[in-house]
Amino acid sequence: MIPRDKICCFTGHRNLPVRTLPDLKRRLADAIELLIGQGVCCFAAGGARGFDALAAREVLEKRERYPHIKLILVLPFEGQEASWREEDRQEFWAIRRRADKVTVLAPRYEQGCYFARNRRLVEESGVCLCYLTRERSGTGMTVRYAERQGLRVLNLAKR
Repeated sequence: MIPRDKICCFTGHRNLPVRTLPDLKRRLADAIELLIGQGVCCFAAGGARGFDALAAREVLEKRERYPHIKLILVLPFEGQEASWREEDRQEFWAIRRRADKVTVLAPRYEQGCYFARNRRLVEESGVCLCYLTRERSGTGMTVRYAERQGLRVLNLAKR
């Protein structure tokens, strides 16, 4: 069992501003590198489009250099990607195939499954690395929950 303080969860918006993506990707890479240097060895993502996918890809890239780190996916339900655009589905499956562990919380969509996924990510982590620009959002709710649970929260949207 890995101690919570060695696990970082990701949460962020699905729609990322294209013009800021190169800078966000650089800040994300730097933050993950910093956390690895502080002993974090597991990174957990919720399998969503946008920030989750960006973060998962970055962890997979870092795993080439740091083979001891792990990517964990916590999915709200099986088939969450079924209604996505083809390119997003392909990216989802490319990430899922390379993840070290995949946990699926429900066999099909159920009311509250995204909420349950977000709580699970927070409850099993000691650090929350997020991209939060809109407080009134699922990401905002997740970050507030992480703060209430005592996680160290790093928001890449803040300069």
